[in-house]
Amino acid sequence: MLSARACLGRVLLLPRAGAGLAASRRGSSSRDKDRSATVSSSVPMPAGGKGSRPSSTPQRVPNRLIHEKSPYLLQHAYNPVDWYPWGQEAFDKARKENKPIFLSVGYSTCHWCHMMEEESFQNEEIGRLLSEDFVSVKVDREERPDVDKVYMTFVQATSSGGGWPMNVWLTPNLQPFVGGTYFPPEDGLTRVGFRTVLLRIREQWKQNKNALLENSQRVTTALLARSEISVGDRQLPPSAATVNSRCFQQLDEGYDEEYGGFAEAPKFPTPVILSFLFSYWLSHRLTQDGSRAQQMALHTLKMMANGGIRDHVGQGFHRYSTDRQWHVPHFEKMLYDQAQLAVAYSQAFQISGDEFYSDVAKDILQYVTRSLSHRSGGFYSAEDADSPPERGMRPKEGAYYVWTVKEVQQLLPEPVLGATELLTSGQLFTKHYGLTEAGNISPSQDPKGELQGQNVLTVRYSLELTAARFGLGVEAVRTLLNTGLEKLFQARKHRPKPHLDSKMLAAWNGLMVSGYAVTGAVLGQDRLINYATNGAKFLKRHMFDVASGRLMRTCYTGSGGTVEHSNPPCWGFLEDYAFVVRGLLDLYEASQESAWLEWALRLQDTQDRLFWDSQGGGYFCSEAELGAGLPLRLKDDQDGAEPSANSVSAHNLLRLHGFTGHKDWMDKCVCLLTAFSERMRRVPVALPEMVRALSAQQQTLKQIVICGDRQAKDTKALVQCVHSVYIPNKVLILADGDPLSFLSRQLPFLSTLRRLEDQATAYVCENQACSMPITDPCELRKLLHP
Repeated sequence: MLSARACLGRVLLLPRAGAGLAASRRGSSSRDKDRSATVSSSVPMPAGGKGSRPSSTPQRVPNRLIHEKSPYLLQHAYNPVDWYPWGQEAFDKARKENKPIFLSVGYSTCHWCHMMEEESFQNEEIGRLLSEDFVSVKVDREERPDVDKVYMTFVQATSSGGGWPMNVWLTPNLQPFVGGTYFPPEDGLTRVGFRTVLLRIREQWKQNKNALLENSQRVTTALLARSEISVGDRQLPPSAATVNSRCFQQLDEGYDEEYGGFAEAPKFPTPVILSFLFSYWLSHRLTQDGSRAQQMALHTLKMMANGGIRDHVGQGFHRYSTDRQWHVPHFEKMLYDQAQLAVAYSQAFQISGDEFYSDVAKDILQYVTRSLSHRSGGFYSAEDADSPPERGMRPKEGAYYVWTVKEVQQLLPEPVLGATELLTSGQLFTKHYGLTEAGNISPSQDPKGELQGQNVLTVRYSLELTAARFGLGVEAVRTLLNTGLEKLFQARKHRPKPHLDSKMLAAWNGLMVSGYAVTGAVLGQDRLINYATNGAKFLKRHMFDVASGRLMRTCYTGSGGTVEHSNPPCWGFLEDYAFVVRGLLDLYEASQESAWLEWALRLQDTQDRLFWDSQGGGYFCSEAELGAGLPLRLKDDQDGAEPSANSVSAHNLLRLHGFTGHKDWMDKCVCLLTAFSERMRRVPVALPEMVRALSAQQQTLKQIVICGDRQAKDTKALVQCVHSVYIPNKVLILADGDPLSFLSRQLPFLSTLRRLEDQATAYVCENQACSMPITDPCELRKLLHP
């Protein structure tokens, strides 16, 4: 079902000997952070996630992937393929036997990854080819984003597309020479089948190996030059005003006036864009462009929340919409989307005061708490798109989430009293949420016909219009709809659930800590801040090595809900450090517990040691040792479905400078921004989060200091006042009067700030000068938001 753009790209056939770099100059150079790709396909094909589809028959003997922890690798443990995990054993075998490496990369909830597994990797003949003529390696892209990024760069550059599954053939020295995405098992009218590709590559390796090796070396050399990001001769980053304006103009040109968002289809939430628009509004409040930026962001968030991309029954957001109306989604739910969207909707509430947005933020976190949370405080990665409509049936995409009119009418048969016509709750519900007898999913979005007669819930009318249509009060309609949603939720519990990817990633857990901390702080809900605290404790207990000061990338849910690790452990990448540091800084500002700030500083020191490019500036995505042997060591240069770790690091460095006054972190931030100057000048819309950091660096950071006791009511009132105002370029500091406290030692000027008449007192400091003392939250709000 659905558009093929999410997982598929153009298949790359064998390069001609001597073709050299011509192929590598085609196509997009951007990283595929949002997993979106250009498609070359003769027929519409579904994209999305895998349900609990069996990957084996019981009599099959497991391969060596059975010893792995990754849910994705375990899904391939019974293939008749001699799979290896990524590692030295596979590389040594390839060199010893002089065989090419077949590298297949995917993730646990990828529909087309599992289509290829069923069609090709479970095929005995194809399994023999892969085992006898290649060294076959399986990689979970969420475990090894460095491997994924390197070879996706090759696939995108040589085929003008990208996506998952990603299949690349490598020399024994790990240099790529052929790549593609999904392959059907056999030849079709317009596509070469996987078996044919394997036979051609086997033949070419035997007859033209030297040409393949030379071509591979040329392409790798060119990719290395193209992907270099460095300070070069530049001394300073570009003008924030110029880059900001260009970024806004590029977004404005692609904005969908009617439905919000910034593309025709598919449409991704892309919270980094919304965050940029809010920041742009704040610095251009009195201009037409500023008002326009605010309207674009708020309208997009409202249309998404009303659309089918939001799960109105069970809360949370699906990964993307297959149409411009936000109507029919790809039904997979990702942790990173929930985390970032909770922050986006909280910020929308800060800016607009409209409780519609705060309600959505709370709903998102309700979903995460219920469905994506480990009992020890960590957060799972994703829920799948596919599930069996009934037990024992083959999984279908969206089966868990869609409804027929008949089902709804049977669940909601009660008459509605006071309506101007005979009306049941089910009829009211189907009208409001746009359900029809024939189903509201277009055949073009359901090429396999799996969802005929089914409906995706999407809000078609406001409460006021629905109430007026039936002569009812708005609150009565609200109650009827909420009651209906609850009954559907209870009924849905009896359906087979989608597969849960219970892998836990440090990076995404860091984003989720931010989601709970920021939302809890904005809404003044300690319960949500406690979830953030528990998430941070989980990270420190289960994903942090005290001896080395390093983060681990992954941990897994074991039997009985225990927490397990791979052996050896998978160490953290740049995004793990950057996102966890951001989470800890947000948690400190929400809780005022300085231990989280101290840990953030230590992790930043480790990040600088492991990833900083002392020659070119900016951070590499992976450690030098961890990526040994890979042909490229990259710096991610795109804010997509997740922000670039370099973008987040730029913000972190600015905030840490504000919390500590340490000049070296400001210097690093300037150097990082300078290294990415050319990218920001040329295509600022590719890095909206970094453009936001550039603006913050060239403006004045506010240090908002609250002098008071953390648990005192007057202190909490001032703190809550700060959180109620949208101020992205600030640090919030609690000064409790202890001269030996961590922050007092970092910022000596705090000892000069006094409480006024023994009351909690606020100071707003900029450029080493502080405001007059303020004890009234209303006066503080006026100062912060004139």
